Amino acid sequence: MCALCYCSLGFAQTTPKISSAVDTTFIKIGDQLKFKVTVEVDSTDMVIFPEGQTFSPLETVEAFATDTTRKKDRITLLKTYALTQFDSGSYKLPAQRIDINGKGYFTDSLLINVATVPVDTMAQKMYDIKPLIQVEKTNPGWWKILLVILAVLALAAALLYWFVFRKKPLTNAEKEALLPPYDRALLELKKLDNSKYLIQDEYKQYYSELTDIVRSYLEEDANVSAMESTTDELIDKLELLKDAGELELDKDTINQFKNILRTADLVKFAKSKPPTNVALQDRKVVEHIVVKTHEAIPEPTLEELMAQEEYQNELARKREKKKWVIAGTTAIGLLLIAGIALIGYYGPVKVWDTISGHPSKLLLDNEWVASSYGYPPISLESPEVLVRQEVEIPAEAKANIKDLQTFLFREDKSFLTLATTSTTFTQPVEPDFEKTIDQLLRNFEAKGAKNIITKQEEFVTVSGVKGLKTYGSAKFKVPDSEELVKGKYAILSFGGKGFQQQVLLTWEDGDTYAEEIFNRVLSTVEVKTEV
Repeated sequence: MCALCYCSLGFAQTTPKISSAVDTTFIKIGDQLKFKVTVEVDSTDMVIFPEGQTFSPLETVEAFATDTTRKKDRITLLKTYALTQFDSGSYKLPAQRIDINGKGYFTDSLLINVATVPVDTMAQKMYDIKPLIQVEKTNPGWWKILLVILAVLALAAALLYWFVFRKKPLTNAEKEALLPPYDRALLELKKLDNSKYLIQDEYKQYYSELTDIVRSYLEEDANVSAMESTTDELIDKLELLKDAGELELDKDTINQFKNILRTADLVKFAKSKPPTNVALQDRKVVEHIVVKTHEAIPEPTLEELMAQEEYQNELARKREKKKWVIAGTTAIGLLLIAGIALIGYYGPVKVWDTISGHPSKLLLDNEWVASSYGYPPISLESPEVLVRQEVEIPAEAKANIKDLQTFLFREDKSFLTLATTSTTFTQPVEPDFEKTIDQLLRNFEAKGAKNIITKQEEFVTVSGVKGLKTYGSAKFKVPDSEELVKGKYAILSFGGKGFQQQVLLTWEDGDTYAEEIFNRVLSTVEVKTEV
C-alpha cells in the first residue's frame, strides 16, 4: 500500500490548473518514486515541463512521455518522473517550475525520507576489491595505414610477377628466334617453299627473302658481314676466308652462290623474270650452300666455348639485374604514388605524425573508452581509462567533505592530463565553485605554472545539464625539468545541494591532436547520479 501526497494550485476556468503528487514519501536507498505533474490548460497554451537534474538532491532516473487528454477546448497534460536517491536521510523535493506561455508556475515542495538497507555481513562474505587488469593497448589508426601499405606492396608484387618474373609462354616467332642459325635458316627455306610468291609472279619478293636467308645465316654462323655487302663484296669476303683457311668452301659452291646473287640482283633491280624451274633450282642450291657452309665452319676451340659460355652467363646476369632494377623502380614508384596520395588526402603533417608516432595522435587514434567515474558519477569518453587516485581529505576539510573520489589519466610526452573529481558534502549545501577553482589554480602555481590566464562561461551538456566552464592558458613546467611550456587548461564544474562534480583537462598549446581530444571529451561529458 503506497502513500500519496497531493498538492494543487487552482484558478478560474480560463486559467491553468496545476497539481503535483508523489506515489510515496518513503523509499529505501536505490528505490524509485514516481513524481507526477498534472496541468490543465487551454488547447492553444504552450506548456514546458522541467528537464534534466532539476530535482536535486533527488536524482532523475527517467522522464516519461507526456500523457495528453482533451476535453472540448481544454487539455490535461500528465508528466511523470522516476526519482531516486542513494544516501539515507530526509530530502526536500524542490518546487518545480512549469512554463505556460512564458509565465512560470511552481509546484509545492515535498519531504522525502530515504532509509538504509540493512546488510547481513554474517550471512554473506565480504571480498577485497580486485586489482586492476592491464589491458594491451590497441592502435586502430596504425592498422589502416599498414593495410594501405600492404595493399600497395601486394599490388607491386603482383605487377612485377606478371610483367617481369613470370615465365611467359613463347610465341612461334620467339621459339624460332631461339633456334641455332643453321636450323633457323633451313626452317625459313621450308617456309619459302610453302609461300605463293612464284604462283603470284612475285619474283622480286621471292629472291629477296631467299638471299636474305643465306646472308643472315652467313652473318650469324660464319661471322661474315653479309647483309650490307654487295654481291661482289660478299663473294670477295668468302674467297678471302677460304684462302685463309677459316672457311673450307670449294670453288664450285662459291661460284653457285655468286650466280644466285647475280640472278637475284637482276630480278630486284632489272625486273628480270627467270623461269619457275630456275627459281626452284636456285632455292635448292641455297640450301646446299647453307649445308656446305655449316659443314665448312671449323669446330670452336675449348677457349672459344668457355668464352662463349662466360658471355652467355654475363648476358643472363645482366638480364637478371635488369629485372631487379625494374622491380625496385616499380616498387619505389608505387610507394611514392601511395605516399603522395596519402599526403594529398591527409596532409604531410598528419602523415609524418602517423609515421613518427606523435603521442597525441596515437591517443586520438586509440580505441576510446566510455565509462563513469566516482559518485555522483561523471560519464565521458577518453583515450585511456582513468585510474582511481588515493586522495586523503585534509583534516580541516573533513567536517565539510564526506567523500572525495578522483580519477586521473596523464600522458607526459604530450603534456595531456584528464581528471575527474566527485565530492559529496556532509551537509546539503550548494557547492562553492569559485573556491574550488581557486584551489585548483593555486595547485597549478605550486607545481611551477606561470602566467595563468582565466576565463569563464556557461557550459551545457548534451542532455541539457548546466555547469560552469573555466578555461585559459598558462606556462606549465615540464616534468623533471625547469623548462616551461605554453599550455591550455579547462575546468568543468557541476553540482547541487550536497555534491560537486568537476572535470579537468590540460594540454600543450598548438597541439592540434590534443585540441581534438579536448573537444571530443567535452562533447561526451555527462553528469549523472545513477549508479
